[in-house]
Amino acid sequence: MSDPSVINLGCRLNAYEAQVMRDQAQAAGLRDAVIINTCAVTNEAVRQSRQAIRKARRQRPDSTIVVTGCAAQLEPAKFADMKEVDRVLGNQEKLHGNNFITPLDGKILVEDIMSVHQLASHLVPGFDGRARAFVQIQQGCDHRCTFCIIPFARGPSRSVPVADIVAQIKILEANGYDEVVLTGVDITAYGADLPEQPSLGYLLRRILVTVPTLPRLRLSSLDAVEIDCDLERLLLDEPRIMPHLHLSLQAGDDLILKRMARRHSRAQAVEFCQRLRASRPEMVFGADLIVGFPTETETQFQKTLALVDDCALTYLHVFPYSERIGTPAARMPQVPADERRRRAALLREKGSAVLAKFLARRVHGSARVLLERPGLGRDEQFTLVELDQPIAHAPAKGIIDVDIIAARQDRLIGRLPA
Repeated sequence: MSDPSVINLGCRLNAYEAQVMRDQAQAAGLRDAVIINTCAVTNEAVRQSRQAIRKARRQRPDSTIVVTGCAAQLEPAKFADMKEVDRVLGNQEKLHGNNFITPLDGKILVEDIMSVHQLASHLVPGFDGRARAFVQIQQGCDHRCTFCIIPFARGPSRSVPVADIVAQIKILEANGYDEVVLTGVDITAYGADLPEQPSLGYLLRRILVTVPTLPRLRLSSLDAVEIDCDLERLLLDEPRIMPHLHLSLQAGDDLILKRMARRHSRAQAVEFCQRLRASRPEMVFGADLIVGFPTETETQFQKTLALVDDCALTYLHVFPYSERIGTPAARMPQVPADERRRRAALLREKGSAVLAKFLARRVHGSARVLLERPGLGRDEQFTLVELDQPIAHAPAKGIIDVDIIAARQDRLIGRLPA
C-alpha cells in the first residue's frame, strides 16, 4: 500500500502544512489515502476544492479520501455530505497524526478554531519535490477585514517561539536547503502573543545570526503598514533577505480601503514602495489586489489600476471580489459579477504588461538562480529563470550564476557563463 499523498490548494502556509500532514499521517500508519487541503479565500477556491475531491475519487476509487483545510473548517458538514469523502478534519486537527486513523462517530472531527490560543511547532526535515523550504512562524489573524473569511477558518493570531523556528531552520539548512520562506496568515503580527513579545525584526536577526550559512531568507505576504523601523532597516540592509516583497494592498482607493477595513491608505502604500525602492533599487513588489469590491465605481477601479504604476508593482495576484457568507462585505451593495470579471481581466492585462517590461529590463544582465528542477529556477527577485538549453554539466539543484540572454512571456532565459 502506498504512503498518503496530499493535494494542496491555496496559500504558502498550506505548503508547509501539507508536509506536516504527510509526515504525521505516515507516522500514524495511514496508507493508501489522499489528503485534500482545501482553500476558502474565494468561492472559486471552494469550487476548485470540491472539484479536486471528485477527481481524486475518480482516480483513486479504493483510497481513503480525507478532506481538511480552510473550506473544511468553515463548512465541515457540506464536505462530509459528499459521497467521495471519508473523513473531514479541521485546521487544528489535521496537524496531529492520530486524527487521520482514530475511529470517529461519523465523518467529522472539527473543533472550534476560535478557542485555540497556542501554536504547536513541528520539526520538518524537508519538503518533497521542493527546492525551497517553508517555515510556519505564525498562524491565524486578529484583524477583521470586511471581505475576509479566513480568520474564522484559522483562528486567532498565535506565534511559534523564536527558539523553535531557529531549530527548524537549522535542520533545513543542514539538509541542503538554500532558501527558507517564513510563512503564516499575518506574519507582521508575529510575536505579540508570546511572553517576551519578540517582533518579526527580532526574529529575523536571530535567524541571520544563528544560521549564518543560510544563503537566502524570504518573507511571505506582508501588511506594509505593520512594518516597523527595525524590520524595514533589515529589508534594506540585509542581502540574505531577498529583495522581493509580496504586499497585501487590496485596492488603490481610500474609500474602498476604508470599507474593506484595511489599515493603510493609498498614500501610505505608495510612499512605502517608493521609499524602499529608493534605498534598495533591486527591490521588487508583488501585491494582492481585489477588484469589484462592493460599491466600487469605475473611477475607484481606475485608481487601483494606477496603483500598479505608482507602487511599481511587478507581480500581481488579482481577485475579482467574491462574496463570503458571514462577512460584512457580503451585505453591502454588490458590483455585478460580469463587471467584476471585466475589471479583473483589465488588471491582469496590466499585470502582464508591467511584468513584460520588468523582464525586458533584465536582459543582458545576470542573476543568481535557485534551481527548482534541472534547468529551471527563481532568482533573488523571485523571477522565473529557464536555462536556454539542457546542459549536461549544469547542477540539478543549488544556487547558480547565469547570464540573462532573453525574456519570454513570464520568465527570463539564462545561460551559464562561458
